[in-house]
Amino acid sequence: MEVMSSCESGMVLDIVRFSLHDGPGIRTTIFLKGCPLSCKWCHNPESQSYKPQLSFDSSKCTNCLDCIPICPTHALSATSGKLAVSFELCNACGDCVQTCPTDAFKIYGRLRTTDDVISIVLKDLAYYKNSGGGMTISGGEPMAQFKFTLDLLKAAKRNGVHTCVETCGYAPTERFSQLLDYVDIFLYDYKETDPVTHKRLTGVSNRLILKNLDFLYNQKANIILRCPIIPGINDTEEHLSGIRSLYKKYPNLGAVEILPYHNMGKTKAERIGATYELRDIATATREQGLRWVSLLRGYGYETVRMG
Repeated sequence: MEVMSSCESGMVLDIVRFSLHDGPGIRTTIFLKGCPLSCKWCHNPESQSYKPQLSFDSSKCTNCLDCIPICPTHALSATSGKLAVSFELCNACGDCVQTCPTDAFKIYGRLRTTDDVISIVLKDLAYYKNSGGGMTISGGEPMAQFKFTLDLLKAAKRNGVHTCVETCGYAPTERFSQLLDYVDIFLYDYKETDPVTHKRLTGVSNRLILKNLDFLYNQKANIILRCPIIPGINDTEEHLSGIRSLYKKYPNLGAVEILPYHNMGKTKAERIGATYELRDIATATREQGLRWVSLLRGYGYETVRMG
């Protein structure tokens, strides 16, 4: 195991050890904070902002109100004996987190160094070796904290750790070029085929995303295409046809993963004081997911699977 000090730092949302859904084997997934997209179905809305954020779980609050006097920005108050949070006033200092006896508060986002993160990743080297796992950088969007992402990848490779990067693909192409030698698998999101609809649903066009996918494929990068499907939103024949077209254009993709929608983002958004536009859409059923996979496999694309 090689240890080399690094001075890079980044805003980390979470570090999840023993992850099984972000690449092959047992992995440690590093979730970075901040994303240039604003997907209406985002299941991690707390990952969109680049800054630390307060989360308040009202179901845990006993309304003791001990937190109100310690808040330096007066973001906490009482309404009819119940705690109320003015998120726009909060500076994420964390004083309320320390005071709360029921853990109703949480701060999302912490500045961490490469050395700090890699020291956690390297704790599970034996598991990676035995399972074919490694480290995955996710988000948010890893390319939005490019220097930190690149530094993490270099540190991982110096220590023989398999690497994945999960990306929405919305970043300058030259950044992807700089990552090629340090990424074993790109988990590449494909959210919507029509560029106008893509912009309406995510805030950006998909043109740059498709350009970067083409670049990575032609550089012989190992790519798994990940396609979130949301009932009534992008489960259209046009979009499924678009997925088929990409599969035909790029026959050597590692796989295509269908990611059925889950509405977990609704509660998370409420806890950070954000609006969740798809609040009335239910989690996709397993049967719906299997039907989407079956439709794509029906065209002969056998490496399509549920993610």
